[in-house]
Order: sequence, then structure tokens, then C-alpha cells
Amino acid sequence: MRTPLIQAALLCLSALCSAALQARVEVEAAHDKRLGSVLAARISEDIAPGDYETLLQGLRANPGRFDRKIVLLDNIGGSAPEAIRMGRLLRETRFDALVPSNGVCQGSCIYLLAAGHKKTVRGHVGLHRPPFPAGDSVQAQRLQGGQGYSPAAYFREMNIPTGLAEEMRRIEPHRMRVLSAEELARYRLN
Repeated sequence: MRTPLIQAALLCLSALCSAALQARVEVEAAHDKRLGSVLAARISEDIAPGDYETLLQGLRANPGRFDRKIVLLDNIGGSAPEAIRMGRLLRETRFDALVPSNGVCQGSCIYLLAAGHKKTVRGHVGLHRPPFPAGDSVQAQRLQGGQGYSPAAYFREMNIPTGLAEEMRRIEPHRMRVLSAEELARYRLN
């Protein structure tokens, strides 16, 4: 039998752990002398269920017309189904994607990069096969209702060669392979 104090401690611990697993999603409007009005979204850390809603709320909080919309990616991956949902939203709202020179886009972050209308990679893009056969963590599968996803279908939707999905399947989950400039060009990611 658990005491109320132990239950409260477990609840706080689980809240802290789940918050640490989510990506950091920030959306901000700005004005640049050269670019004009800009809506910038920054997605960093680890993508987890709930990040789509955070991105959507950030976009809704910044309505209006913008000369440019840019998503800055410095992300270590995470939930593939959530990244695909976020990618579709970024594509629908006409964002360009940028991996800055000090940034990395690895794992499921590739779905966010693929969504950009224009894609610019100054940093590194890393691929690997998801660690679970269904393509994502057990927790994310449970939260998504066990729905599968198809990387090849998503890449087709984003006008990215489906060979990228095949390349991802070849790389062990515990390994990461950084794409060369030639590969980025071949997969239309830069």
C-alpha cells in the first residue's frame, strides 16, 4: 500500500521525467531589415508526443502574414510519428527548414527537415533505423494508439526520394551515419 507522500513523490518524478523528454519548441515573430517580417520556429532536444500541440499553439499565437517562415532544427530525434505530424504542419504552413552550422538534425528530425519548402543544411544530418520494429518507442506507440507510419509514404508526400527511407532501414538503431553533401543533394535535403 502506497502512502500519500510516496504517491505524490512518484507523481512529481513522472511529471519531471516526461517534461524532460519533450522537445523544446519555440515560435517567435520578428522583423529583420533584410528579410522583412519573419516567423521563426526552433525545435531542439528530443521529439515526444505533445510537441505537435506545442508547435500548433505557437503558430496560432502568431497569426498574420510573414515574408518568411523558418524552422531552425537542432534536434536529436525522438518520436517518429510525432515528427511526421509536426512535419505535415510545417509543410502546410509553408516553412523553410534550416540546420544551422552549429546544429544537428538526427533520427526522426529528418521528417522535419524533409517538410521544409526550402531546405538549407549548414550543420550535420544523421540517419539511423528506429530502435523498434514499428518505428518508435513503446510509449509513443501506446499514446498514438499503436498506429503505424510509413516513412516512404511520408517522403513521397514531401517530394523526397523514397530511397531515403530504404537508406534509413539499413543503418542499425544504435549507429548514426552522417549524410554527405552529395547525399543531401541526392535526397533533395539541401
